[in-house]
Amino acid sequence: MTCKEATYLLHDYLDRELGPGEEDRLREHLVSCTACKQHLHELKKSIALMRGLSYLKAPEGFTDHVMLRVPKRKKKLSWRDQMKNHPFLVAASLFIILMASSMMSSWVHGQGKFELSAPWTQHLKIDEPHHLVIVPAGQIVQGDIVVRNGQIKVNGDVNGNVVAIDGKVLQASTAHISGEVEEINKVLEWMWYNIKSVANYLVSGK
Repeated sequence: MTCKEATYLLHDYLDRELGPGEEDRLREHLVSCTACKQHLHELKKSIALMRGLSYLKAPEGFTDHVMLRVPKRKKKLSWRDQMKNHPFLVAASLFIILMASSMMSSWVHGQGKFELSAPWTQHLKIDEPHHLVIVPAGQIVQGDIVVRNGQIKVNGDVNGNVVAIDGKVLQASTAHISGEVEEINKVLEWMWYNIKSVANYLVSGK
């Protein structure tokens, strides 16, 4: 019998589940093998120790004391509770979603339609069939000019911003624009432009 076979049979031997033939072979092996005999001795000690522990009892209140020291599991708030706890964030999120939806709708419905927003259109030359707005040389426009689905050709002065949505801004060498020049040709640029416009209105009231 090999040590591997003996080790496998030791547990059955201690449980008294070996047949007479296997038990005799194991006993013969244990007589000649010091390692397996020591292993059997350690197993017997372990069993004796476990049996001795079975008579021990925990102190009174031990379980309650341990449970009090266990960290309590945090209750996960439902989305309704979170909405109740953070009403401002909910309102801000809804405002952003509604504003984004409105901007998207405005972008889609406004495509292809020529539009002009300017304070003094009498100072401008407007070629509607060709979707062209011209600031003549020597002319001064006070305020912003916004053209959608067209071109803005600046030959004179503009004391404000010049914005082309789905279009282009053309500047002559004699032109002077005091504000920003923007060409907005993407929906994200359009949304950012609207957000800036709202922010400027809230800050300046204009």
